[in-house]
Amino acid sequence: MVSGSRGPGACAWGASPVSTPGDYEKIWEVKPLDGSEAIRNQGKPTGDTVRDLWRWSFSDLVSNATRGVVAEFIVAKALGCDMKIPRDEWQAYDLLTPEGARIQVKSAGYLQSWVQREYSSIVYSIKPTRAWNRESNRQEKASGRHADVYVFALLAHREKATLDPLELDQWRFHVLATATLASRTRSQHSITLKSLEKLSDEVRFEGLKDAVANCSGPSMIRRSHS
Repeated sequence: MVSGSRGPGACAWGASPVSTPGDYEKIWEVKPLDGSEAIRNQGKPTGDTVRDLWRWSFSDLVSNATRGVVAEFIVAKALGCDMKIPRDEWQAYDLLTPEGARIQVKSAGYLQSWVQREYSSIVYSIKPTRAWNRESNRQEKASGRHADVYVFALLAHREKATLDPLELDQWRFHVLATATLASRTRSQHSITLKSLEKLSDEVRFEGLKDAVANCSGPSMIRRSHS
């Protein structure tokens, strides 16, 4: 048997048992976990849980990859997104608001986990991408931006001794409609904090929902009448 494969009837976290060879053609049904789920060996609990896995793999909230997930979670909470639906990292956009606006979240920070000679420069990637459809397992032929609104999250704290990504007051945000990004005469691949400051006002967690509503309104009206 290939390493990592599951035999007939085997059960994995949050998933239904595999019953037929054709099940690989179906979409994996992701269900929310609460952390208490046991890690097993031949069906017997090892004493470790999903909470232990999370603690081991996600404790560095300052790393670029994990900080991005933290930023998405913070923005989702601010916008009132349905948190019962697990994050889908392969979706063409990051979040869907209750009003139907599609949100792309980009994150950056001055501080990194490693030793630095200076603060990190704040530059966000806005490069158009080819969306992938999980139902067909195919990428779109044309590149584009698939969200209505971009939220640029900055972990703005500058002292490592007190740096805490879980402290919402250490975050700052800029919000732009995707149409605004598309109309820029400068780079369509990246945008600096300095450029963002010319295009939008900085907001904190409490102001995110209104800022997104102000940007997504026109696009939502167009889509509702399309």
